[in-house]
Amino acid sequence: MSLKKFKPTTPGQRHKINSDYKEITTSTPEKSLVVGQSKNGGRNNDGRMTMRYIGGGHKQKYRIIDFKRDKEDVPATVNSIEYDPNRTARIALLFYADGEKRYIVAPDGLKVGDNVLSGKTATPNVGNTMFLSDIPLGTVIHNIELKPGKGGAVARGAGTYAQLNARDGKYAIVKMPSGETRLILTTCKATIGSVSNSEHNLVISGKAGRSRWLGRRPRVRGVVMNPVDHPMGGGEGKSSGGHPRSRNSIPAKGFRTRDKKKYSDKFIIERRKK
Repeated sequence: MSLKKFKPTTPGQRHKINSDYKEITTSTPEKSLVVGQSKNGGRNNDGRMTMRYIGGGHKQKYRIIDFKRDKEDVPATVNSIEYDPNRTARIALLFYADGEKRYIVAPDGLKVGDNVLSGKTATPNVGNTMFLSDIPLGTVIHNIELKPGKGGAVARGAGTYAQLNARDGKYAIVKMPSGETRLILTTCKATIGSVSNSEHNLVISGKAGRSRWLGRRPRVRGVVMNPVDHPMGGGEGKSSGGHPRSRNSIPAKGFRTRDKKKYSDKFIIERRKK
């Protein structure tokens, strides 16, 4: 993937930086792996707004992604690399030897025609899914399970990856994308490589309208609200707003919101850096 700039023939193109989408090989998704989805504009089943700043946006179809990679020891060939409007990473369409088709989150470096495999017989090549007990130490991985058979939950966004550092009994020691080091059962699966579209964080939309296409409405700052609407609201003129906090009065900038008695604390070896 690479980025491209635009000649500023319009104000919206002056600072715009976008992907060139050269790695994408088709613009039509696999029909059997697509379902429709409707928007609710941040409203619940009573029609009341429960999430603000959501609404509008382009119509999208959901691509069914295989995060479990539970089709073991059946080789598959990459048929296409596609764009997915529901995630930052690219997705790859696999054609299995028995005729089944599935989408996976495409790792960086995976190309059309490559072969991938899942299970005990897989080798540590990009796109293959293996158990943490079989992956060589130091390997870069993504789409990592936290519970065996539940499906990948960690390192699925564009450019993210984790690293398998060590093994201790029935646990593997994995350094997460955040920098946190934690224990994960070696019976969990992970996919080799880092997630594609690693330059996604460098994209600049260029104009407010592109956020509206994504279904994001303008976000109002708390300091310009009234006291009834936000703890930082009110005051004469441009007031600072006091201590930074959320609409629910939860302090920002470093306040820990994690439960002090959370069950998974015993699996965390080292917390991420502040």
